[in-house]
Amino acid sequence: MLRVVSWNINGIRRPLQGVANQEPSNCAAVAVGRILDELDADIVCLQETKVTRDALTEPLAIVEGYNSYFSFSRNRSGYSGVATFCKDNATPVAAEEGLSGLFATQNGDVGCYGNMDEFTQEELRALDSEGRALLTQHKIRTWEGKEKTLTLINVYCPHADPGRPERLVFKMRFYRLLQIRAEALLAAGSHVIILGDLNTAHRPIDHWDAVNLECFEEDPGRKWMDSLLSNLGCQSASHVGPFIDSYRCFQPKQEGAFTCWSAVTGARYLNYGSRLDYVLGDRTLVIDTFQASFLLPEVMGSDHCPVGAVLSVSSVPAKQCPPLCTRFLPEFAGTQLKILRFLVPLEQSPVLEQSTLQHNNQTRVQTCQNKAQVRSTRPQPSQVGSSRGQKNLKSYFQPSPSCPQASPDIELPSLPLMSALMTPKTPEEKAVAKVVKGQAKTSEAKDEKELRTSFWKSVLAGPLRTPLCGGHREPCVMRTVKKPGPNLGRRFYMCARPRGPPTDPSSRCNFFLWSRPS
Repeated sequence: MLRVVSWNINGIRRPLQGVANQEPSNCAAVAVGRILDELDADIVCLQETKVTRDALTEPLAIVEGYNSYFSFSRNRSGYSGVATFCKDNATPVAAEEGLSGLFATQNGDVGCYGNMDEFTQEELRALDSEGRALLTQHKIRTWEGKEKTLTLINVYCPHADPGRPERLVFKMRFYRLLQIRAEALLAAGSHVIILGDLNTAHRPIDHWDAVNLECFEEDPGRKWMDSLLSNLGCQSASHVGPFIDSYRCFQPKQEGAFTCWSAVTGARYLNYGSRLDYVLGDRTLVIDTFQASFLLPEVMGSDHCPVGAVLSVSSVPAKQCPPLCTRFLPEFAGTQLKILRFLVPLEQSPVLEQSTLQHNNQTRVQTCQNKAQVRSTRPQPSQVGSSRGQKNLKSYFQPSPSCPQASPDIELPSLPLMSALMTPKTPEEKAVAKVVKGQAKTSEAKDEKELRTSFWKSVLAGPLRTPLCGGHREPCVMRTVKKPGPNLGRRFYMCARPRGPPTDPSSRCNFFLWSRPS
């Protein structure tokens, strides 16, 4: 049996935060190894790794018992990216990054690109520069003993942001390129599996709120999937596409079979999500070899859950990994230069050593002569001291003859003291001044006490009381507007319960209240 699993991991380095009591150098290897062991698959395809080549570490990329292949985003750091981990008993015969062939090295590539004349070179490079596709080609053996070729296309399809129309165009062009490449591989005689995050919920049954979405069936992504896939019923379908949605082939009417939930709204708690992750196989492969197709919603760690399939074939491992394997990268292959390499003295020939020694001796003699000449021309301390008028430190404190000194016979006019002017002369004035002074001190003390009291009341009062939602009369949660616009950065209160179907009373209510500025 061959078991394949796909998972949008939402950052391959995120699980490292949950690994405790491990040495720092082993954390990555322990975390990735634990993930692979939990998924228990011969081939694991990960999407949205969010790691670039400069941030890829050896423990993260090289796991014992597996050979791995990465595709990185070339435009942004911490964005997109896919990776495929194959057990050593499922080592591929070829591996390639991208769909267009522009990143192919002509050595160990998959090949079979089809007709891409409708794309410009700049467009192909842009589609492949975000690290969204990775191909591995394997040899498989059926139960009849026949060897065949199987190509896995690990994809992370673009998301169409409603506020950016150009991303919808980019997404549809990526879909088109993916279909051309997959059909070219099929035409060349290879079986094909497309698995990963397609970022489209195909049917209304695959979306929690399809009824309330405007023009659900008219979405361009869903129309593309209609053309790619055969209708359910396999051989008796009215529309015969080259591929089959393996999960719907086994579970055609299963509701609530979602693979993605909003982490911000806590929608996973009430299974309020959509199915964006698929294992699509060509018709012949699914009908003849697929034994099961499954979801793993119990596996946590991402806003997606893993999906997979089991095939009744065995893998025939290649004798050597393809050149794209991470263990052949210069930074991991042991061929990089170490810093100690630059500190090792190089061996010199005897003639060169003798000439160098003579040059060093001549330089040393010349240096000594120069020092002696400088010492002989330097003046002696006694001579230096005699040429100056300054002889000791006390001379700095002698009065300068240029500054005039005050004559002892000159008398300064005497002014009456301020205290004498302010002092009352009669007992009545003394009593009035005493009363006024006491009242001033009392007023100052009272004002200072009131000021301190108001200050500590404001500090110790704490935050404003959290309002209660209207639907459940429970404390709300505060959120911040992150969408660009006039309200960017403003805070508001909303129901703290997870998002769910409107008919479910345990789900979030529609309470909303702007927070008053503090």
